[in-house]
Order: sequence, then C-alpha cells, then structure tokens
Amino acid sequence: MLPNSIYKYLIDLRKNNNRDWFHANKAQYNQAKKDFELFVELSIQQIKHIDPSVTGNNAKDCVFRIFRDVRFSNDKRPYKTNFGAFIARGGRKSRYGGYYIHIEPEQCFLGGGCYMPEAKILKAIREEIYHHPEEFKSIVENSQFVNHYPELYGEKLKTAPRGYPKDFEHIQLLNYKHYAVSKAISDDIVTSDKFPLAIHEAFEILHPLNQFLNDIIEDL
Repeated sequence: MLPNSIYKYLIDLRKNNNRDWFHANKAQYNQAKKDFELFVELSIQQIKHIDPSVTGNNAKDCVFRIFRDVRFSNDKRPYKTNFGAFIARGGRKSRYGGYYIHIEPEQCFLGGGCYMPEAKILKAIREEIYHHPEEFKSIVENSQFVNHYPELYGEKLKTAPRGYPKDFEHIQLLNYKHYAVSKAISDDIVTSDKFPLAIHEAFEILHPLNQFLNDIIEDL
C-alpha cells in the first residue's frame, strides 16, 4: 500500500506552499520522499515483469524533483503538490516510452507513452503510423485499451502535419503532439491494497503502445 505519510504531506504542502513552511517541515518531506521512493522501487519490480526494458532502473533515476521551475511561470509557488515517477529505460529523462505514476490527492493518475517527444522522434512516430496505420490502430482501438485509455493525451494539430496529405484516411492519428495516455485513479484505490493491482492492469494494457513507440525510437 502507498504509505499514509505521502498523502498527509502533500495535503499539508498544498495548504502551505512556501519556503518557510517547507524548511520548517523538512523532516516530514524527507519521510514522505523516502516512502514514495520505496513504493516506486516496488513498482519497478512489478513493471519489469510486464516490460523487461525497465530493468536496471532505481527509484532515484525515475522520481521527479518536488521543486518547481518558476522562472517563466506566473505561478510562483515553489513546490509541486504531487510526487511523480517516470519508469522507462534511462529513467525520468528518457526519450523512450515508459510508465508514469502521479500521486496527488484528488488528482492521482497512471499513464505513459511519449510525452513531449523531441521533433525527430515525433516525426518518426508519425511516419511509422502513416505507413502502418492498422498496426497502430490495433493497439489504441483495442477494446481493453480503450476501456483504460479512451483517447490519446493532449492537444492536436488543427490541420495535417507538414508533409502529409490532408486526405489521408487516418490523418487524425498523425495530428497528435504527444503519443501518451493517462487514466485517473481514485483516492480510495490509491490508498488501498488494490493500488498495485491497478498499476499492473493499467501498465500491462499500456505495454503494447510503449513497445510500438520504442521499436521506432531504437532505430533512430
């Protein structure tokens, strides 16, 4: 189960998102971070039975920092109000498709794939889908997949990407800026002993999409 220390800390941080409170409660943060890293270590062991490519990762490679980059943001709150981890070959900075765990009271979700891929990767994914649309559709239109992930994540181009015909039958599959998905998970599930099973089910369904994406990325 996800330790209660994580939720408690994030709820408190949401109410007190400032540096003075953060430093005065550093011990509470350190405990919550340690507990989350242990949970991620256990999740990595679980996921590698689904996708062996994540073997070799440890939690510190995968967990995101809690500090926000506020340099170009109107929102100057210094800290994220979530713990997150991206489990993929190479860890959180990987260019490969992977598996994401997001813990935030009332806003938890599981997801993955390729979020904000670099231009070269995005072009290669579109090219593969253009030439093999049925293979991609067999993954994202599979009934089990749709039950967990009804649609791909994020905004889409309003017109066909440059270099592709507007009358291509499956042009909507090329318009995505991300090839990623997400699935909301209730607090009741996250804080129960059912959460590991929810992770296994969600990521087992996600694996074929990551395999499709990573086969493309490996060839670049």
